[in-house]
Amino acid sequence: MRKIIITALTLLSVAASHAQLRITDNNPKSKLHMAEMAITNLYVDSVDENKLVEDAIRGMLEKLDPHSTYSTAKEVKAMSESLEGSFEGIGVQFNMMEDTLVVIQTVTKGPSEKVGIIPGDRIVAVNDTAIAGVKMSKEEIMRRLRGPKGTKAHLKIVRPGIKDQLPFTVVRDKIPVFSIDASYVIKPGIGYIRLNNFGATTYDEFMTALGKLQEKGIDRLIIDLQDNGGGYLQAAVMVVNELLSKGDMIVYTEGLKAPRHEYHADGGKQPFTGRLAVLVNEFSASASEILSGAIQDQDRGIIVGRRSFGKGLVQRPIEFADGSMIRLTISHYYTPSGRCIQKPYTKGGQKDYAKDIDNRLKNGELTSADSIHFADSLRFQTLREHRTVYGGGGIMPDYFVPLDTTRYTLFHRQLSAKSAIINANLKYIDANRKKLKKQYATFEDFNANYEVPQSFVDAVIAKGAEVNVKPKDDEELQTTLPYLRTQLKALVARDLWDLTEYFQVMNETNDIVQKAVSLLDEK
Repeated sequence: MRKIIITALTLLSVAASHAQLRITDNNPKSKLHMAEMAITNLYVDSVDENKLVEDAIRGMLEKLDPHSTYSTAKEVKAMSESLEGSFEGIGVQFNMMEDTLVVIQTVTKGPSEKVGIIPGDRIVAVNDTAIAGVKMSKEEIMRRLRGPKGTKAHLKIVRPGIKDQLPFTVVRDKIPVFSIDASYVIKPGIGYIRLNNFGATTYDEFMTALGKLQEKGIDRLIIDLQDNGGGYLQAAVMVVNELLSKGDMIVYTEGLKAPRHEYHADGGKQPFTGRLAVLVNEFSASASEILSGAIQDQDRGIIVGRRSFGKGLVQRPIEFADGSMIRLTISHYYTPSGRCIQKPYTKGGQKDYAKDIDNRLKNGELTSADSIHFADSLRFQTLREHRTVYGGGGIMPDYFVPLDTTRYTLFHRQLSAKSAIINANLKYIDANRKKLKKQYATFEDFNANYEVPQSFVDAVIAKGAEVNVKPKDDEELQTTLPYLRTQLKALVARDLWDLTEYFQVMNETNDIVQKAVSLLDEK
């Protein structure tokens, strides 16, 4: 049929280039197919047929809900790495100091650590191609460092204090990507676990972290889902399974063409039965809301923070031969009490949907619980204590913690956005790493005694001035300094140790975390 249509179109175009061409087949699928062929074969200029088709797919999906999307093969690969729990490369965390790659950390037992690469090293060439001083993009540098497991990356490294370049050959390997940012005893008897997503390795990571905390004597647990945008539904179900009693419903899904499917707890392998607090904010979405909704509806623990994002739609991946993918919404998910917590949207109204968080801030919802209103038709009850909860747009916490807009000033936000803080920190840690490591043998010693020097703060302010970021007055500067000092201390802790130490510092000023600690500490 395709050959016949193309032949007909071609003959008509040659015989009567200005005549009207009429296609009589009224089938929607044929209509789309013929339109693409007509453009490809008759259009006045050359066209990219692949891009035409991709644009058509995006155009169709944009008329649906905000979470049905099309991703190119490259985008699919990037998404998969964070959720599948690994990628293949040399195993370094790095940042760019001006136009030079500086190693911040090497992955423990990873390929770079094994050959002797250390924090502070500058990688200046990969496989005889210079990557320093050539204005190469960070994405291009990452492409050169990554590669299939077993392949070799021949690196040239400049190490402070050593005159000549050092050659290293690194055999690329699987590099883990972790779901857990931090896990530690936040107060005697209270454990803290922060999850950044729900991926293929989340359950195993969670159980390992929980086991270590229980060995330290914790009988209460904080699960921090702030800023966790979700991931795999099954990963969330597996974590919740270890927190509920056997038979308890976790979540169910249902759609027009997708029959109802229920997920129930089976008792778990090593269930945690202690008191529980789950932390959410306006960026906690999807799988995070499955976990927090189940805990709330089953009266298993307390939810602390601010109303979550409100993504109650389930997507099914549809893969194409070239590696690209459609993620098509096929059903809603519902919490155990029957709540659909998808926030309202208009089909095709992605722009308005994307402004929801900004609107919450403008309407005062993020700073006052009194600004949040739910219709009576969205009222539900929890399953054991029969407390009132609401559907129709995210998980409303049991204990609301307002956003402190005075602490994180506009000046601070601009310093962050323009990379002044990160760039100043990179120079500071590069110049002081050895001295700090020698001075502070343990994080506990560092946390108790380290104070951010004024010269470090001055360097941040100076970096800001270089990109025309300045405080509007001295009052804004003085308001900015306490939280800025905390952030700088946390960044130094991260670079000397890891993200767990970063969050140990930051959580001391995190109002949601501190509220949860105080609630779990009550007898």
